[in-house]
This record gives sequence, C-alpha cells and structure tokens, in this order.
Amino acid sequence: MSADTMRAVVQDGFGGPEVLRIQQVPRPAPLPTEVLVRVHAAGINPVDWKTRGGAGMAGLLGEPPFTLGWDVSGVVEEVGFGVTTLKAGDEVYGMPWFPRVANAYAEYVTAPARQFARKPATLDHVHAAAVPLAALTAWQAVVDTAHLQAGQRVLVTAAAGGVGHFAVQFARHLGAHVIATASIARHPWLKELGANETIDYTTTRFEDAVVDVDVVIDLVGDAHDRTSTRSLKVLRPGGLLVAIPAGVSPELAQAAEAADVRVTPFLVEPDGAGLTMIADLIDAGRVAVEVEETFPLEQAGVAHARGEAGRTRGKLVLTVAN
Repeated sequence: MSADTMRAVVQDGFGGPEVLRIQQVPRPAPLPTEVLVRVHAAGINPVDWKTRGGAGMAGLLGEPPFTLGWDVSGVVEEVGFGVTTLKAGDEVYGMPWFPRVANAYAEYVTAPARQFARKPATLDHVHAAAVPLAALTAWQAVVDTAHLQAGQRVLVTAAAGGVGHFAVQFARHLGAHVIATASIARHPWLKELGANETIDYTTTRFEDAVVDVDVVIDLVGDAHDRTSTRSLKVLRPGGLLVAIPAGVSPELAQAAEAADVRVTPFLVEPDGAGLTMIADLIDAGRVAVEVEETFPLEQAGVAHARGEAGRTRGKLVLTVAN
C-alpha cells in the first residue's frame, strides 16, 4: 500500500452482506474548508444495511460502486485551506455528508471541518464512533423538532436500539416522563438510562397501556405492525408524532388529521455544534453510550449480518487498524 491509497469497504452491486469487500482505493485529500481524518472506528447503522441492499439512501447515492458508512471517530491528519476550528492531531467524531456518500468504512475520510466536533474526552474511539448518527437523530428529533419540555410525556419505540437509547437519555435530561418500548430483558437497563415506564412490546400493545402522550418518537414505522399509525392513538389532542424510519405516508397524514394530532417526517443532518453539546453531556456523565459488539473493517459483512438479525443493544462498530 502506498501513501496515495487506503483500504476501504466497497460494494460493486446491491445485495446481501457478501457484496461488501475490502479494496485498495485512492486516499482522499482535503479541499478548502475540509479536514482529512484518519479513521479509528466507524459506527454501523440500520441505514447502512438498508442502503447496501438497495433501499435506505440508495436512491440518492445511485448505482454502486460506493463505500458505505457515516459514523466516524478518528484523528485529524491534515486541514485544508481556511480551516480554523481544527488542527492536525485533534481527536474528532462526526457524521459527515449524510445523506450523501461519506465513505466512512475506510482508513481516511474528508469532509467540511464543521461537520466534525472534538470527540468526548471520556470515550475511546470505538464508543465515540457509536455516537454521531444515532445521537444526532435523537437530539434533533427530541430537542430541535419536538421541542420537548420538562414534565411532558414522551413515548420512545425501539428504545433499546442505537437511536432509542439516546432518545431516552436526552428526554430524561430535559425532565420529561419517558415511556420506552423494548423486550423485557432490556427493561432494567432502560430504567438505568432514565425511562420512567417500560413496555414489553412482545406481550403488550403500547396503545393499550399508554394515554395522554405529548410526543412519540417512533423508531419502528408502519412497515412493522403499523407502529406509526398505532402511535396516533396514544397522543393527546395536539400531540406530535415524529416518524423517523419511513416518513409520513398520505394515509398516516390523513389519520393524524382525523385524530387531531400532528405528525412530521424527519431526517438527521450533519451538525458539529450539536455533537459538541452531546459530547459535553457525555463527559459530564449525563449520557451513556452502549456498544454491543465490534468487528474489524474486514468483517463489515459479518457486522451487517449481525445488525440485520436485530435485537442489538446499542450499537455495532467497525474498528480500523492504521
């Protein structure tokens, strides 16, 4: 390998985990306002394996070949002209370029400096890489979109997953009453994170157990047992459903209007300033980060298969040996 190339996980076509393979590709160079980051770890998210299979962000990325991944933790190797917020040697984390291709499953990435933030000092790179996409999704949904207030009641579906475990903690930090759905084995952990109530979705329909909710953060969607539509039943008049996985269909919008509640689609955006606030909460011990398992870059396909199997507590992360 020369200084002009790097290892990256590339897919030449859509398909199962077997389409992911290591290749030597050109190493990127930072343009003005960009930084080159040497990747130590890359987080894995459901959007990754959905895109790999031809769904997710595939419609935006176009036909392969491309390299997946948006979660990055690493060290700034080089800064482009005009960058004043970061310097070589800084430890950073970020979710660059989303939803455009970011090439995070690789040894190096380039992106605008302000799409990164200094990583939490109390986290290693593996745990830092588990944060950006999931935590920014939760933060932007709970804080920027729902404007959740102290004393309000919030329901978080799929609360034990990557986004869910952050949403529970951010909502609790804001002083909300948090109701979380997850399998029974996850309930003690979710209560440690701040959930006031937990519902075992395998035995109980949440609409039979919950009423007068101000906000629903739905991380499941209507494709799975019509979870978004069922969420409308638990909202108080004027309450808000933030529908994250699949957005808002015309049918869901009509049902929300008929129920006198609000519904909004949502897609996370790169946000270095948001990551700085999240890092402060993590370093202050207010937010915990859960990594269930790590895999070397060469086993990206194995990691995808593990994620697609479901029942993950927190996040899966790829480690990158440099």
